[in-house]
Amino acid sequence: MSFNKSRGAAAAVLGGGDELVLRGTISKKWTFLLCLGSFCIGLIFTNRMWTMPEPKEIIRRSALEVNKMNLVSGDCAQKSIMEQKDIIGEVPRTQDAIQALDKTISNLEMELASAKASQEESELNGAPLSESMGKRRYFMVIGINTAFSSRKRRDSVRATWMPQGDRRRKLEEEKGIIIRFVIGHSATSGGILDRAIDAEDRKHGDFMRLDHVEGYLELAAKTKSFFVTALSMWDAEYYIKVDDDVHVNIATLGNILGKHRSKPRAYIGCMKSGPVLAQKGVRYHEPEYWKFGEWGNKYFRHATGQLYAISKDLASYISINQHVLHKYANEDVSLGAWFIGLDVEHIDDRRLCCGTQPDCEWKAQAGNVCAASFDWSCSGICKSADRMKEVHQRCGENDNAIWNAKF
Repeated sequence: MSFNKSRGAAAAVLGGGDELVLRGTISKKWTFLLCLGSFCIGLIFTNRMWTMPEPKEIIRRSALEVNKMNLVSGDCAQKSIMEQKDIIGEVPRTQDAIQALDKTISNLEMELASAKASQEESELNGAPLSESMGKRRYFMVIGINTAFSSRKRRDSVRATWMPQGDRRRKLEEEKGIIIRFVIGHSATSGGILDRAIDAEDRKHGDFMRLDHVEGYLELAAKTKSFFVTALSMWDAEYYIKVDDDVHVNIATLGNILGKHRSKPRAYIGCMKSGPVLAQKGVRYHEPEYWKFGEWGNKYFRHATGQLYAISKDLASYISINQHVLHKYANEDVSLGAWFIGLDVEHIDDRRLCCGTQPDCEWKAQAGNVCAASFDWSCSGICKSADRMKEVHQRCGENDNAIWNAKF
């Protein structure tokens, strides 16, 4: 009996241990389940708080963002195009401003060089600096190219279109127009030819003497010397070279030049482009024909030699660079060559190369008076010493035209 009690007690003890073990096992399971449940509940709670956008909403939002980006990029592109247009529009104005500045600087440099050259020339001539700086400004200086043998031509000019005595001085004082016959000296300086010119000058006082040896083949050098000397003697707006067998209407010439006063580098005349004559022995033969290209080529545009005018800036350019300017056989070609590569305005005016009567007469009757008249066949008025008076009567302007003119 006692043994049975003992077995019962032992069984009871064993039973209690299984129960404890079972309870420990159950608590671990419940702990796992509790964790799993908490995790699932957490997932459910998180899904409710942060709902994923539907595909439609994503597409709609992305489309809106694209539109916004397009608007922004469109505005930027439009602004960029406008800025580019503004920049492109500024380019011509900037270029114009640069060109205007370059011309201003060029004009100032030319004036400075001209003043320096005039000062040096005045010092060489013994004139005081104050006198050279206080020069009067003239409108134009007309140099009539002449030779020792052309006394009759000079007298025909004096008797027609060139004022004499007090009228010439009045022309200088009131109109600012200087007119002189231009001549150098003979190979034998102080010889009979030079003394004859000296005597003629004492009588009329209308010569400008050059430091130059006369000769037909030296016309280019004479032309250069004329511009250099005239610039040193008179401060003028224009310098004109004309041959002594050409008829000139001074008022008409002044009106033509007056229209171009705003152009600092004006080269005015009847522009032509004749053939380069390579054949020896012909008139106007060009020994340096090979410089103008192939056989039969033409010269570049230049003013015909009977009459042409240049502005002060160009006369200054010749004066400054006189020692390096190349001389061709023909003086009008040489002058045109000196201006190649410069910013020069070539002005072609056919009133500076009219024919003699009836051409200039018809034009005068029609109110289109010529500034210069001559015969192309003679490169001047044929037998001008005998015909100048007739040309003047038929083609000349009114005697009061020059005094009534306002340039």
